[in-house]
Amino acid sequence: MDRRTFLGTVAAGLLAAPLGVQAQPTGKVPRIGYLSASSRSVDAYRRGAFGEGLRDLGWIEGQNILVEERWAEGHYDRLPGLAAELVNLKVDVIVASPTPEIRAAQRATSTIPIVTTHLIDPVGQGFISSVQRPGGNITGMAWDPDPAITEKYLELLKELIPRLQRVGGIFDRAEPNTVYRQAAERAAYKLGLTLHHTEVGSPDDLEKTFAGVTHEGAQAVLVYGSVLFAVHRRRIVSLAATHRLPAIYVSRTLIDAGGLMSYGVNIGTLARRSASYVDKILRGARPADLPVEQAATFELVINLKTAKALGLTIPPSLLQRADQVIE
Repeated sequence: MDRRTFLGTVAAGLLAAPLGVQAQPTGKVPRIGYLSASSRSVDAYRRGAFGEGLRDLGWIEGQNILVEERWAEGHYDRLPGLAAELVNLKVDVIVASPTPEIRAAQRATSTIPIVTTHLIDPVGQGFISSVQRPGGNITGMAWDPDPAITEKYLELLKELIPRLQRVGGIFDRAEPNTVYRQAAERAAYKLGLTLHHTEVGSPDDLEKTFAGVTHEGAQAVLVYGSVLFAVHRRRIVSLAATHRLPAIYVSRTLIDAGGLMSYGVNIGTLARRSASYVDKILRGARPADLPVEQAATFELVINLKTAKALGLTIPPSLLQRADQVIE
């Protein structure tokens, strides 16, 4: 079952018909810097989607465009050095996301354009002046923190577990998702739930985090988005299963690794569309003048096999609303 859709507010002319290869700039082959805190294997879906977006616009990697990749392999402390490498290579554009990568790139250069593939609350985090006129060297794909979206995670858990009372929230210290956590706490109060957040500072914290959440009596967990969590997704999914904790994730990457349920934007779709910004910039547009495009639709993915292993029966109403059901 796949009914995924994507809606967004699109800057005028951003989706104009792509120019052919023959119409692209001649001379020096443009060089793109691709910065990720993840690994190539974990980030393959987003990286592949970005490459497809380039091809759709006539940019063929290795022919009329080069992509310099830098992977931190889950080590955030490597990002400043990797960003500096890309700046020293004098790349024409840096493509990065989410927050740690963008911050590292921003600190490394104020002149090279930076395109985000997905970024939460770019205005609130101080990366841009406004969605319509970013005003600096950063633009791309993003979404604003909507309290209704955060409330949805807890609503879905409560629909799955009618007697739900206590939920554990797990977040990454490097990607604290502060706005979403605050919204989740307000939503928990509204729904009559007790929500306790636990911070993860490194992969070594995962086992004790899940043990602590279980000890506190949580009946389910909300796992926020994080590169660290994506890199260690199989450990997280395994720990949730070991502790018999139904979990809802922000990233569907963890569902592909065997997680129960996710609700979030389609990162591949955003990455593909971010190529439009790279194309515009390479043709002379200024990132300061390119409005940020915002995601407006989220997708629900449910893994029935995992539900069965946890002894859960997914309500038909929930299955009907799912954009994809993995059986």
